[in-house]
Amino acid sequence: MNRLDTVAAKSGWLVWLMLIVSLMPSGCHQPDGKQTAPLAQKPARRPAIIEKPGSSFIDTLRIEGRAAVLFNPDSIQGLKIKAVNEKAVYATITHDCFYQMQNARKVIRQQWPEIKVIEVTSIRYLLFVKADKSTVCIDLNRVNDICGIFMFDPAKNPQLVDMPNIETVLNFYFKG
Repeated sequence: MNRLDTVAAKSGWLVWLMLIVSLMPSGCHQPDGKQTAPLAQKPARRPAIIEKPGSSFIDTLRIEGRAAVLFNPDSIQGLKIKAVNEKAVYATITHDCFYQMQNARKVIRQQWPEIKVIEVTSIRYLLFVKADKSTVCIDLNRVNDICGIFMFDPAKNPQLVDMPNIETVLNFYFKG
């Protein structure tokens, strides 16, 4: 390194050091020279973790054969969900559910017409019967999603779908 490069490297570090020192909090100064305490920063507001209210029903739906089970809250459960969420949050949730479910129905109908589509709102338990006659029971109260889709192939365990990726997930689940 020649002398010019060494000076440039040192001055670059000096500039960074001066910048960092100038940005360090040193309290607030009033025009008369008195120092005041820095303003206390409010902690970032974190949204409360809200669990999905339980279903008003205790019915069980038995599912045999390849299926896509679309679930939504029942009417009373929907009112409870609305009560524990801010208006804008609830509107976003219901909007997302509506359009993602609509898209999922369309994708299934177009790409997987042989898959039976089952829609549930007044069911709490989903009992999936596998090919070997064993069962998998899912309590929708324990699924914290407000709405969603379970895919089921009797050769596999049911799987909750990531609805924005419905096309990819369906292909991996039913082809694999």
